[in-house]
Amino acid sequence: RLVMEINQAGLSWETILKKEEGFRKAYDDFDIQKVASYGESDRERLLNDSGIIRNKLKVNAAIENAKTIVELQKEFGSFEKWLEHHHPKTLPEWMKLFKKTFKFTGGEIVNEFLMSIGYLKGSHAESCPVYDEVLKHDPMWNKP
Repeated sequence: RLVMEINQAGLSWETILKKEEGFRKAYDDFDIQKVASYGESDRERLLNDSGIIRNKLKVNAAIENAKTIVELQKEFGSFEKWLEHHHPKTLPEWMKLFKKTFKFTGGEIVNEFLMSIGYLKGSHAESCPVYDEVLKHDPMWNKP
């Protein structure tokens, strides 16, 4: 999900969604261990792959962030447990943490990523039937 959010920066979601299969294929179905082990030949392969966004900063971020996630998995057991360890935080707090921890993770990327996985409010309006379900599973959302 984070790779997709990073690649969407400056582009439409329609563009990214049309290339989703290309991303899956290019990044070994987003296998963190495999992506973390990519070397220079993999970087070149990705930069020449017309099925994805061929932006050097975004390609490098995908590889370096995978390496970071592998380290977080070693320390916390999983990336999700790392997120839970820091939850709840405000968006500015999350932004500071992500900027310190990951590459190419500006405010909008962090916001959209965390909203999409349920760590920040916004993915469901209060009138949405799913909103109450989210609150049942994460009472921290009831706090400012």
